[in-house]
Order: sequence, then structure tokens, then C-alpha cells
Amino acid sequence: MAKRKPGIKIVTIGGGSSYTPELMEGFIKRYDELPIREIWLVDVEEGREKVETVGAMAQRMWDATPYDVKVHITFDRREALPGADFVTTQFRVGLLYARIKDERIPLSYGMLGQETNGAGGMFKAFRTIPVIGQIIEDMRELCPEAWLINFTNPSGMVTEAAIKRFGWKRTVGLCNVPVNAMMNEPALIGYGEHPERLTYRFVGLNHFHWHKIFDEHGDDITERIIARLNDEENGMPVNIASIDFPQNLFEAAGLMPCAYHRYYYMHEQMLNHLLEDFSRGECRAELVKKTEDELFALYRDPKLDHKPEQLAQRGGAHYSDAACECISAIVNDKREHMVVSCENRGAVPDLSPTSIVEVSAMIGAHGAEPVAWGPLGSAEKGWLQLMKAMEECVIEAAVTGDYGAALQAFYLNPQVENGAKTQRVLDELLVAHERYLPQFADTIARLKDEGVTVSDPTAARLVAEGR
Repeated sequence: MAKRKPGIKIVTIGGGSSYTPELMEGFIKRYDELPIREIWLVDVEEGREKVETVGAMAQRMWDATPYDVKVHITFDRREALPGADFVTTQFRVGLLYARIKDERIPLSYGMLGQETNGAGGMFKAFRTIPVIGQIIEDMRELCPEAWLINFTNPSGMVTEAAIKRFGWKRTVGLCNVPVNAMMNEPALIGYGEHPERLTYRFVGLNHFHWHKIFDEHGDDITERIIARLNDEENGMPVNIASIDFPQNLFEAAGLMPCAYHRYYYMHEQMLNHLLEDFSRGECRAELVKKTEDELFALYRDPKLDHKPEQLAQRGGAHYSDAACECISAIVNDKREHMVVSCENRGAVPDLSPTSIVEVSAMIGAHGAEPVAWGPLGSAEKGWLQLMKAMEECVIEAAVTGDYGAALQAFYLNPQVENGAKTQRVLDELLVAHERYLPQFADTIARLKDEGVTVSDPTAARLVAEGR
């Protein structure tokens, strides 16, 4: 990195996120190795109340320490970016109202609705990728040496767009799912007191990876954790329904899946679970919004100056801590093992060297250096190449507004039912998210002229309210 000013300047886009207190906690506990000069929380006007609430709490957290760190709040990222050393992104275009539409509209057609998978996940990318491009355009002018640490979902696709489409090589994508696995699994196989004796290796894409585990002697002990795959306490995230995996599938591969694989390997069961909730008028996004509302009620307490335990229920626990550790590894050239989304560079020969993959990497002053995995088995290779093709079509549609590319992505995505419903769900989602999809403006105008409307009552109400 170029020589930095004394102390480190952090800019967080989406600063009003409920995760921000965890981010502050991570910086506070690393202050000796990561001396922060100033922190800027950037958000949109719609999120004013949230960012002002969480910003005040963040300042209380710093004021409770011996460190003189000022937390700034702004609604103009160009005010925040000059001289930034690191820009972290954790924003949600359209707030949780957009996620509600992402989930409810596909579910109303009997199709899986989920934040980063299927139709909803692709639309989150359509809304998000152009904004990442705008952020990078400002960074190129105002902080050309800064690193972009991305957690905004769908993290892998957003990271690929940042690096490949917008040319910001100083980008690292993060996700908490591998972190949870490495924190929770050792206890299941007798290493709870000494997790450092285990070596983890991950391969795949964001929310679509597998991993292996090796003991202190270098022996592959993955089968031991596969044997605990369907235990009630299996170390997987709490926000994904715990439906049993077909264990022999992973015994044959010798690989441990991630929790999100349930949406693919047990598609019917997961869909039925979501449809059962939907029949009661619920979707995951609405439950998350309720949890967030409860968190912000806590954050408003002027006496609260630490991260509340309830944040762990939000579903993304430990991401922020990983972001802080990633920044520290770069600043201090730690050469530390982390699981990140980064350029492949031959680590997974079944994909292009320029593809963005989620793999084990060594993080140091030069960013992420992926650890070589080698060729995958036929089944995993087939899955990976299909998913990467889908991601590339999503990114093309997000950048260009090409309706045909969006339709290609829908037909490739295993979570989207191919047939008469496919185009209808795509069209309704386009109309529902018109406010945040300017690249599709001509297509949306045509669809509205043709009489396309949003059929789900809750989603239609949000559209009518301008949300």
C-alpha cells in the first residue's frame, strides 16, 4: 500500500446496518494493531433514523474506550471517501422492503424466494451491482489507493462485478458462513479447546462452497464432520431450516457442504418449508425486519455502549469481525488464512482464472492470494460451472439492463422453475423494483404497458407505497 496518514480512515457504506455495532467491536478489540483515525458511516436519506441511531451507539462504544475515535455520519459518500484507507460495504438497496418483495413474489407462484438464491437473489444483484459501480467510480477519484471490503449480498457476484466489470482489483469479498463453520465445527469432533490444530480448506462460490478438514498430523478427517452433518447441533447457521442432507452424497464426495446447499440438494423440502411459512402470511424477510426493529429499540438506549447478544439472532453473526480481521491482515501483512471471494488465478482449474471464487486464501498486504485446490469431482465441477454461468448472466443483465440476459440467468438458476411461470416472475419482479432498476427502464415501461402488475397483495402494497 501507499504510505498512509497516521491512523486509518474507514468508510462504511450502509452504515445504518444492524451489524455496525459488531464492526465497531471488532475495531475496538484490534485497536493496538489497527489504530483507527476516523470512521464514516454512509447511508441514504431513507435510512436516516437507523444510521443516526446506530451512529450514536457506535460513538458511545468508542467513548467507553481509551481511544479517541470520532464516528461521522453522512448521506453523501463523496464527503466521506476522500483519503479513505478502507471502504466496507454492507448496504441493501431498497432496504428490507425490497427483500420482502424478492421473497414474496416468487413464493406466490410456488417458487423459492430467498435473499441470495433463486429469483430474489438475482434481483438483489440487479439492484446492487450498478451501485457498487458508482461507488467504485467515486473511489477512483477520491481514494484511489483504498481497499474495498465487500459483504453486500450476493457477495460473490457483487465482488466479481467490482473486480472484473469495474476494474477495482483491491477488492475482497466476505461472508460469515465459512467463519461459522470454522468456529462451530471443531467442538463436534473433539477439537473444541484446540481449533487451531485443524486446517480448513474451502472451495466453490459464495453460498455454494464445500470444505475439507485436516488434523494436526495432516490427515484428512472430513468424514468425521460429515458423520455429524445431520446432528441437531451441526454448527450450521441458524437462519436456514435444518432439513437433513443426503449424507451418503457427501461421503462419496469426501466434502462437507455449506448450509445453503440445502436449497439445491433438497430443493423440494426447502421450498415446501418456505411455502408452509408463506401460507401463514410469513416470509423470512418479514421475520428479519421484526428482529431488526427489536435491535434498533435496544440501540436507542442511551446507556447501551456495547454490542447486544441479540445481534447473533440476526443471521449474519461474525461477518463484521471477519471484516475487521481482513483489514488488519492487509495493514499488518499477516499472511493469514481466511475464506474470501477473490480472483481464482488457477486455484480451481475447473473455472476461468479470472472468475471470482470463494476459497481459502492467505490475506496480506497484497490482498488475497488463493490457495490451490485442484480439479473437483465431476458432480461438484458440474454444479460449479452451472452456477458460475448463471452468475455471469446475472452480472451482464445488472450492468447492461439486457432483458434477454436476465431471462438466461433465470433459466439457468436451479431455484427457478422453468416453464410458464419463469417469465411471469421475472416480469413482476421488474415492475415491483422499478424504482431501483433504472437500467431496465425501457423494459419495465413496456411491461407496464402490457398490463403486468404485482399479484402478491403485500408486495403490491409496498409498491403502491413507493417502497
